Amino acid sequence: MTLSLYDATIPSNLQILRAVDALLDKAEAFAVERGIDPAALIDAKLADDMLPLGYQVKSCAAHSVGGIEGVRCGTFSPDRSAWPTDFAGLHSVLRDAIATLEAIDRETFDALADNDTKFEFGTFVMPFTGANFLLSFSQPNFYFHATTAYAILRAQGVPIGKRDFMGTPRMKV
Repeated sequence: MTLSLYDATIPSNLQILRAVDALLDKAEAFAVERGIDPAALIDAKLADDMLPLGYQVKSCAAHSVGGIEGVRCGTFSPDRSAWPTDFAGLHSVLRDAIATLEAIDRETFDALADNDTKFEFGTFVMPFTGANFLLSFSQPNFYFHATTAYAILRAQGVPIGKRDFMGTPRMKV
C-alpha cells in the first residue's frame, strides 16, 4: 500500500477540523444553557502562560491550510494576527479551512512533497522539504492546538469526551 502525502494529511485535517467545529457548537450551547458570556469561553486558557481557546482554534486552520500555503510559497511564518472573538468568527475560520481543504487536488498537493520550505520566525529559520514540513512540523502543531482547544473546553466544564475530539473516523464501507 502506498500512502501519499495527501492521504497522510488532508483527510485527518478534515476529520479534526470538523470535530473542532462541532466542539464549538457544544461550547456555544453550554454557554447559552449556563448563562456564560461566550467571551469567557473563547478567552479561557489552561494556564496563564498559554494562549486562549480562540487562538487555539485559529491555529488549527493556520497549521492545516496555512501550512499548505507555506509549502506552496516556500515559507511559513507563525500567524500572529488576531483571532475571532466570537463563536461565529471561529466557526467561519474552521469552515473556510474545511472548504479550502476539500477543494485541494490530490495530484497537485502530492507534487508539493519536494518543495523547499522554510519555517521563519524573526531571524530563526528551519529548512524543510514540503513533506517534512507538513508531517513533522505543521501536523504536530495542528494536533497540539486541536487538543488544547478540546482541553480548554473540557476544563471549563463543557460536556465533551474523546468521541467529540475524534469526530467521525474514516471507516471501511
